[in-house]
Formats: sequence, structure tokens, C-alpha cells
Amino acid sequence: MNESGQQRRWSSNLMFIAAAVGSAVGISNVWKFTYVAGENGGGAFVLVYVAAITFIALPALAAEFLIGRRGGAGIVRTMENLAARDGIGRHWRFYGQLAATGAFIALSFYAVVAGWTIDYFVQSLLSSFSGLDAEGSSTRLAQLMASPARMIASQSLFLLLTGVTVAAGVRHGLERVLKWMTPALFVILVVMLIYALWAADFAAGAAFLFVPDFSRLDAETVLLAIGQAFFSLGIGLGVLLTVGAYMDRSASIVKSAVVVAAADGGVALMAGLAIFPIVFAHDLSPAEGPGLIFATLPVAFGRMPGGELLGPLFFVLMAFAALTSAITILECVVATLEDTTKFSRRRITFVATSLLWVLGLGTVFSFNHWSDFHPLGFFDAFESRTVFETLDYIVSNLMMPLGGVLVAVLAGWGLSRSATLAELALPDGPLYRLWRFLVRYAVPAAIAAVFLVNL
Repeated sequence: MNESGQQRRWSSNLMFIAAAVGSAVGISNVWKFTYVAGENGGGAFVLVYVAAITFIALPALAAEFLIGRRGGAGIVRTMENLAARDGIGRHWRFYGQLAATGAFIALSFYAVVAGWTIDYFVQSLLSSFSGLDAEGSSTRLAQLMASPARMIASQSLFLLLTGVTVAAGVRHGLERVLKWMTPALFVILVVMLIYALWAADFAAGAAFLFVPDFSRLDAETVLLAIGQAFFSLGIGLGVLLTVGAYMDRSASIVKSAVVVAAADGGVALMAGLAIFPIVFAHDLSPAEGPGLIFATLPVAFGRMPGGELLGPLFFVLMAFAALTSAITILECVVATLEDTTKFSRRRITFVATSLLWVLGLGTVFSFNHWSDFHPLGFFDAFESRTVFETLDYIVSNLMMPLGGVLVAVLAGWGLSRSATLAELALPDGPLYRLWRFLVRYAVPAAIAAVFLVNL
């Protein structure tokens, strides 16, 4: 039997916050934020990033929670409910289908990348990183990329953990895992921060992260920071909309959105404060790009006192961040299918997870056997993209921006003023008018600019 609407509800507002923060905080907050900030001069990038969270990501996040709670179901059913209740066009159900499809595709390659964190955790336990130099670290990463068996093993374990959690339902699955895993993320980050203060060059790391060099600030940096702030939350794919659909009506959307956005940005900044001091203490470069986490940091862990403990702890942090996000992404897909089919949650989850595993093989083989295979190579934009790069481009550069704009349009223009006022529980005053202005104009304009640059 499918879960009833009553069963698909958070038991408390605290559990809703834990789920929303767990959903928002993923690999992007630790891995992508640090390397993008490192490549773009640190402080200037961070300044724009914080402003973008405040004026772009936060209003959009409140909009997604608002739409979700008002619809009260999976993405497609929510659009149908809003069409019946609030008079939005029935064609909005196509946005629901687009979002659920994007979430599914994203999770297929996300699970593979998340699996690397599990593999590196095992590596750090079995052989540690002691004595590892830059060449040796690059070789280790290359060996992982060249081994489909290792990547499939870690992908399979990651998807199994995700699927088992979601199959158990909201109360018995998601809540039981997220109520300890989300706080554990912050505990591990605090431990790493304490280590950075004690044994690394914390002053250099903090200066790099918070003292802006405005000579590094250009239009590209601004758009990168806006994109990181917006898309690290996962807005546009309906995941936070689904999390919001299970929200109690007594909970404040505005306060919840502020907490989640602050936690999302806070984790990124804490990760930077933990990682950059270690990088500077060992004369490594912060501008190493995507290899900063998987190629550069293991060298530092191998050199530092206590690195044999900090290395495994760091990759557990990465795995936890990935898993909390993956659970809510899969919940978004499963809830949509529960609303539109008669199959049980367990069967839906099993089928969806199996299909994710199969689709994920394309990402696995993109790094080895299919590295020269370009499935959409007959299009100029895809002529040199592997399966993984093609899927990533479609989701990150097309589906997420389009979804983000549609969320803003629906909340700002599709729903009535009275409906949004009721959900936000705000008086028709300056704060509400600022939110409505930002959602109607600033959010779509910012996303459109990032979208056009990334085409």
C-alpha cells in the first residue's frame, strides 16, 4: 500500500528543518564551494556568494517551500492540487514532470560521485595517506577512475543505503536517519575547525576566505557565486518542494527558509575554514580545481599530525553530506510515483533505485571504457561531452535553471497575493513586498544570466 497523506508528514518542525538542511547540504557545499572559491580568489567570491544567498537563494527557497506546503503532495500532484485550488494552469503539471525527471537523472550521477567518498574513506582506513606526494595522490585518483569495479561497488552501496532509507517511509526511514546524520555533519565540521585552529595555518585560511581582493572580482566571478549559492540548495528540481509538502501548517516558512539558507551557506564557509588552513599549512595551492578534495587534501592528510584520523573523518563528512541529500532527492522521485501509480512505496523504491544504478553505469564508464564516447556529439554543445558530462550539463545548465525560473514565476505570478500571504504568514508590508519583488524579478533575472553564460 502507498503511504497515506497523513503518513507523509514530518513529526515535528525540527524534523522538517533536519530534512531540509540535510537536503540542501550536499557534496556541492564542501567539494564544489571550496574549489570554486579557491579558483576565484576566495574573499571576493565569498562576498558575492553571501549576498546571493540572501537576495537570490533565500527568496527562491521560501517560494519552493510555499508551493510545496500549499500543494501538499509530490511535485506533479502538487501542481494538480494548485490547479484545482488556486486556478493555475493545468500545464504546470509538466513542470512537475520535468523536475522529477531532473531529480532522477541528477541522482544517477550524484550516486557515483558520492561513491568516491566511500572509496576514499576505505582507502584512508586501509593504507592511510602517510608519505603521499602530489604525484602519488594523482595516481590514486586515476586508479579509482580507471576501475569500473571499484566505482560500481561504492555506487551500489550508496544507492542501497539511500533506497533502504526511503523505502521505510518518512517517519520510519527518512526521520530516523536524518535526525542523527544531519547534526553529525555539523559535529564533524566543528572537529575539523578545531583541528584547523590548533594545527594548521588558520589565519592564512581565514584571510583567504574573508579578505576580498576586488581585483579578482569580474562578471564571471559574480555569476559563478550566484550559481553556487542558488544551485547548491537544489532549487528547481522539486526536492525542497517535496520536503516542504510534508511541513506542518503551524511552522513558519520564512523562519525555516532563513535557517536552511543560513545552514547551507554556513556549512560551505565552515568547510572552507577547515580546508584552506590545511592547504596553506602544507604549501599547497587552493586553486587546484575539482581535484582539491580528492587529489590535494590526501597529500595534506598524509603530512599532518593526526592525519590518519582526520582523513577518514573528512571523507565520512563528505559521505554523510552526500547521503542526506540523496535521501531527499530519491524521496522526491518516489513521492511523485506514489501519487501517480498504485504500486507500493517499497516496489517503487526498488524499481527506481535499480534504474538509477543502471543509468549510473553510464557515468562510471565515462571515466574509463567510454571516455571517448560522446552520445550527443552531433550537437555542437555536446560534441566532446561524455555520458556523465552530457547528463550533468542537461541537469545543471538546462533543467535546474529552467526549474528555478518556473518556481519563481509560479510563486511570484501564478499564485495570488492572498495565497502567498497566507502561506508566508506575513502582513502585506515591506518584508512581503521585498520578497515578492525579488521572486518576481531578481531571481529569474539572476538565474537567466547564469543560464546564458553557462550555455
